[in-house]
Amino acid sequence: MKKHIPNFITLLNVFCGCVATMFAVMNRLELAAIFVALGIFFDFFDGLAARVLDVKSELGLQLDSLADMITSGLVPGIVMFQLLAMSQTSGWGDGSHFFMEAGKFQFIHLIPFLGFIVTMASGYRLAKFNIDENQTSSFIGLPTPANALLILSLPLILLYQNNDFLNRIILNQWFLIILTLVSAYLLNANLPLFALKFKNTSFKDNAMRYIFLIISLVLIVTMKFMAIPLIILFYVVSSVIQERL
Repeated sequence: MKKHIPNFITLLNVFCGCVATMFAVMNRLELAAIFVALGIFFDFFDGLAARVLDVKSELGLQLDSLADMITSGLVPGIVMFQLLAMSQTSGWGDGSHFFMEAGKFQFIHLIPFLGFIVTMASGYRLAKFNIDENQTSSFIGLPTPANALLILSLPLILLYQNNDFLNRIILNQWFLIILTLVSAYLLNANLPLFALKFKNTSFKDNAMRYIFLIISLVLIVTMKFMAIPLIILFYVVSSVIQERL
């Protein structure tokens, strides 16, 4: 019975991803973000449960990546589509009409579809992860959940931070296109990044992890949703520093 517990937790991630997908399509991006966060929560605990119960399996590995493809691959792509669609009119609205006019496709209205580069890059990254035996205690390239949080933070900043300067940046078409390409690159870059997996509670063995968590908590408390992009940036930079020490 216990061998099914981690897989059930993973299926909860699948459920959250499906719900988030529906909300993202409806342009309820704040609700999509909530369910993506829940999915990532389950994604963390399915692996923890598998290790604690000592029931790790190939099925669990494959199921985990399939769940991540929905929650941390498909949903961010849809969200980026919606943001790029908004950038065409500099406002919040249903992105479904931005690629059609008078029943004809227009090139400029195809730009929002560039958002699905994130989904494509996520799928490729997850496939590589499944066959890479060197990513058990660390990652090569930005993990898809971290990338999902980065992208899902943008509509939350738009909705809740009330910062006109940031809003103009986030709804700038070129900023979003560049972010999409940078996101796709980071997902698949040959960039060693530490994993938040504690083998023990020793500060000496986990110094970078403890420092990262403390700084992340301080940033979230002080900056709210604006902290998320900074945390992802700090994660990448601190991993590079740790690798070179």
